[in-house]
Amino acid sequence: MTKPSLTDLLHAAVTAVGGTERPGQVAMAEAVAEAIDDNSHRLIQAGTGTGKSLGYLVPALAHGERVVVATATLALQRQLVERDLPRTVEALHPQLRRRPQFAMLKGRSNYLCLHRLHEGAPQDEEEGLFDQFEAAAPTSKLGQDLLRLRDWADETETGDRDDLTPGVSDKAWAQISVSSRECLGATKCAYGAECFAEAARERAKLADVVVTNHALLAIDAIEGAPVLPQHEVLIVDEAHELVSRVTGVATGELTPGQVNRAVKRSAKLVNEKIADSLQTAAETFERVMELALPGRLEEIPEDLGYALLALRDASRNVISAIGGTRDKSVHDEDAVRKQALAAVESIHGVAERITLGSEYDVVWYERHDRFGATLRVAPLSVSGLLREKLFEDRSVVLTSATLKLGGDFNGVAASMGLSPEGVEGEDVPVWKGLDVGSPFDYPKQGILYVAKHLATPGREGTRGDMIDELAELIEAAGGRTLGLFSSMRGAKAAAEELRGRLDNPILLQGEETLGELIKAFAADPKTCLFGTLSLWQGVDVPGPSCQLVVMDRIPFPRPDDPLMSARQKSVEERGGNGFMAVAATHAALLMAQGAGRLVRASGDRGVVAVLDPRLATARYGSFVRATLPDFWYTTDRNQVRRSLAAIDATAQADGK
Repeated sequence: MTKPSLTDLLHAAVTAVGGTERPGQVAMAEAVAEAIDDNSHRLIQAGTGTGKSLGYLVPALAHGERVVVATATLALQRQLVERDLPRTVEALHPQLRRRPQFAMLKGRSNYLCLHRLHEGAPQDEEEGLFDQFEAAAPTSKLGQDLLRLRDWADETETGDRDDLTPGVSDKAWAQISVSSRECLGATKCAYGAECFAEAARERAKLADVVVTNHALLAIDAIEGAPVLPQHEVLIVDEAHELVSRVTGVATGELTPGQVNRAVKRSAKLVNEKIADSLQTAAETFERVMELALPGRLEEIPEDLGYALLALRDASRNVISAIGGTRDKSVHDEDAVRKQALAAVESIHGVAERITLGSEYDVVWYERHDRFGATLRVAPLSVSGLLREKLFEDRSVVLTSATLKLGGDFNGVAASMGLSPEGVEGEDVPVWKGLDVGSPFDYPKQGILYVAKHLATPGREGTRGDMIDELAELIEAAGGRTLGLFSSMRGAKAAAEELRGRLDNPILLQGEETLGELIKAFAADPKTCLFGTLSLWQGVDVPGPSCQLVVMDRIPFPRPDDPLMSARQKSVEERGGNGFMAVAATHAALLMAQGAGRLVRASGDRGVVAVLDPRLATARYGSFVRATLPDFWYTTDRNQVRRSLAAIDATAQADGK
């Protein structure tokens, strides 16, 4: 039987999802197929509207070996598993003569734990353990959530938190879920045979395509114990997010509250002397943390070093002792023991890591008004880890709408541990970059306006000229504005000021759930939506409700961000340009994502307005602009107002 051509398969899949075949999608599918066939790696930039999901799913399904697809956002995971994969599998089945299986796999804490549900959660209170369903008043929000979870447990097939609608608070979910460290293990657990997390793993082992997230991919790489099933091909979608997600998983933290919980959980499981030593170490650590000032610790202060050594040694003794005692008076001792062990092991791991003082780690204090001080440790870079763990023994495809920074792929490639494109050598993963473009005509559909006449934004204080400019732009656009701010303080200040000045409703992130805000923004063209980081990447509102995207300033990392400044310094010590490699790259990536909110469909028209003159005047401005979609560029404020008014008039004439 002749093998069906990739072109025929792609055509069948595109038809099945009701899409339109695009040249960029075809080029992408061919590049993915080539990478799979010759066991090499690809970085593929595919602009909004390319249909990149099918661009990688079709060659992956045609390949026949197991493929893991890792993505950053829940929305894309659900789209793949609930929409794209079912339709694509059906469409390809007649030509492939097989029906590929697919499954979703997440971290254990995303699944309801039947043991926790039925036996209760070990608590921090002196009495040890109580029934959380009885303890929470049925009239309270927590009580209502827990009762709903108990009912849901009887009907859910997956136990996946994301299948519960509406959702519940993190506090409620924590009562009926466990981390992988707290899990008893299927063979030791009375509910092991019915376990939702284990069932998800079994489905993944049988699937041809496993859809997961960046965090689980990172855990798989870092922990050493495989979480994902064996696979020949890895496709990382939204790959611009991967480095920050892996960094997040590789970051450790210690707080006095966390240490005190570990003390309480382990106290009944070890003898008094060992319990007292951990209690004393916890008190010493808490006293040090009360005086902690935010910022990087290039050297560990003597008092903190002493406290960490005491914590490390005391927690190691607790870990050894927990394994050798049994206490029949403790109800459900195995679960209590496992949770205590997980809490103490976490403290031991972070205390030991900071005590060892690797030159490749960055340590700093953070302070929160409500929660007090936190001690954090993160890798200076994850590039070595990614090079070693990601690109061995499999073909890797990294794709996103933003992978070319300043015009080439080498910046993103370097952050993943890859050498510049074309460099070959022993132990150097070979890769190729491909930009398949976008089906949108950016120069005709959008304008990039830089408000060159404004004052350069300073670190502090309100920017009266920026607020005035923003008000005039919103009025010209008739609302229809997504305001992307580099800080929540900036977003709040602008919303408060303009609510008193304009007739347009202004929604502010944090005043309602993100989903509800986006729904309200999309429903009324006169409405504006202001917010910060998650809006830069998480809004998909095609049509006339979003015709002006405003960025208040170039979103450089804060100069006092310990990890970013440490990374910048490290590049400079090696003779590189730390500002360009870290700060400008971070800003360019965010701005490209933010600018991508404007044109989501072929009929969209509008303006991306950057209210920071440095994009036009600073030397790095051209690097950042080269990362953005190829909009028509202007600094003429009158021209942009006329354009916005014309776009608004057209939308109103169309009744939108």
